[in-house]
Amino acid sequence: MEPVYATREDVQRALDSKLTARNSRQIDRALQSASRAIDNDLCHRRFYPEQDTRYFDWPDSQQRPSWRLWLDDSELISVTSIVSGGTTIATSDVVLEPNRFGPPYNRIETNLGTSAAWSSGDTHQQAIAITGLWGYRNTETTVGALAEALDDSETAVNVDAAASTDLGVGSVLRVDSERILVTGRQMLDTGQNVGGSGLTAQANSVTVAVTDGTAYAVDEVLLIDSERMLVVDIAGNNLTVQRAWDGSVLAAHTAGADIYAARTLTVQRAALGTTAAAHNDASSISRWDPPGLVHDLTIAEAMNRVLQEQAGYVRTSKTSGGSKSTAVEALSLDSLRQQVYDAHGRKLRMRSV
Repeated sequence: MEPVYATREDVQRALDSKLTARNSRQIDRALQSASRAIDNDLCHRRFYPEQDTRYFDWPDSQQRPSWRLWLDDSELISVTSIVSGGTTIATSDVVLEPNRFGPPYNRIETNLGTSAAWSSGDTHQQAIAITGLWGYRNTETTVGALAEALDDSETAVNVDAAASTDLGVGSVLRVDSERILVTGRQMLDTGQNVGGSGLTAQANSVTVAVTDGTAYAVDEVLLIDSERMLVVDIAGNNLTVQRAWDGSVLAAHTAGADIYAARTLTVQRAALGTTAAAHNDASSISRWDPPGLVHDLTIAEAMNRVLQEQAGYVRTSKTSGGSKSTAVEALSLDSLRQQVYDAHGRKLRMRSV
């Protein structure tokens, strides 16, 4: 699974779509298609960060000064080590360019004030090995913490309430030095129960009394019996909720009923070139964030794919005052695609002959 640039929950909320297994699979597939189309067809670059060692010829066929190595489609965020012709070059002896705008960096130059120089070994092929973080930018947001200690193989990860609201299926996470991809989520018993006199089977019965309101977060999805609820506000130890969320059925709930929350993530460990490791309870979770326009376009493209699929790819709209039909997709997405390309598209680099 490659990273996507929006989550399943982003698309479901934009579509006002109810949670079903069939719908989830359809949205996940659309997100993969939309993200790879942005990478390969529109912007010609990968946005997500990946730890890797990549190899380059030296000398190569490019017309360039002897101190400059063009990285082409292998854009660099940060460098860990460089070996050229079997000789290690200190990272302090190179300059990443363009230094006014990077990352991403599209070339590396040896510092002319040092003795560092590119060289080949027995052959020019793959003479330079560069280890580092590759991609567009490594923009991260701290979103919460683990709610348990992890070994190096566990794939069901419990998180706290803050992380639950800020993560979704498709999120790219980092705990310590390990990157993790979220592929699913399940309900986890919060350890608290419905207080007061319970809840009636009425839409205006919206106050859930709990033991400790600080253990919950606004925008968190709860499960009581078989009804899902969305937390819209918290006052002390009272949660104000929206009933019958995600297409669930409004029902009465007695005091003492268990309260579950969507805090167990199904994950892919050791993602994007990192190594699986053990992590302590309460370890901080960081979420990688794609550029805003890329995130918006991914949601729009995924929505369009889902709606077009449901309509057999014949969605059209009538022009004002006329009878001519035009494909909805062409009208609604072209402007956003152009904005993304203008802001983040990888432009052609001209070479002289």
